[in-house]
Order: sequence, then structure tokens, then C-alpha cells
Amino acid sequence: MIIFARKFSCKQTMVDTSKPIHINYPNFDKVVSQSLILVDFWAEWCAPCKTQDPILEELAKEMSGKALIGKVNVDDNRTLATRFGISSIPTLILFKNGERVEHFVGLQSKTRILQAIEKNLK
Repeated sequence: MIIFARKFSCKQTMVDTSKPIHINYPNFDKVVSQSLILVDFWAEWCAPCKTQDPILEELAKEMSGKALIGKVNVDDNRTLATRFGISSIPTLILFKNGERVEHFVGLQSKTRILQAIEKNLK
């Protein structure tokens, strides 16, 4: 099992952006409004989600300082899953300054995700 960065708190001033950050209902809007962030809606029991994890780890390292990678556990954050109409996981949503700009359902290649991120860095 991959262990991700400590839980993100909006009160923290330093966040390790080279690892995916955990996002939850209380901090979601603040986190996604501040930058370009790819949010992975996932669950521990989901096999495709576990396959997606190493790809997101790599992207977090490569995009550190340019874009964030975040994770929302849908079992722990049902309100967020409902809000974004998550019916299949993994679902990846790319937000730019709080606005949804890309949406992917199912396991995604590193290349496809990277293209979406780079397109929205401009």
C-alpha cells in the first residue's frame, strides 16, 4: 500500500507538493481554488485506483511547483463524491482556480493526464 503525504491543512504554510495531498470536505474549496490541481476520487477497496496511484505519485514529483495532485477518499467524503457526481472510480478531475477544466473516468495513462495538465498550465 502506498502511503501519501500527510493530511493537508489550509493552515499549513508549507506543503510537500512532490507527493499527492489528501483533501477532505472542510478544505476542498480552499485547496482547489488556489492553483491547478488534479483531484483523484478513489477508495481503498478499488483495484483500478491502486493501479492509478503510482502514476499519480510520479506526476506529483514531476509537476511539483507547477500543479498539485490531490486525493479524495470517496468513502470518507461522500458529500464531495455526490457534489461532483462521482459514480465510478477512479475519477480524476482537473481544477484550475476552482473551475473544473478536465474530467476523466477510469484508469488513465500518465501521458493523457500529463497532456491535460500541461494544456491548462498556460
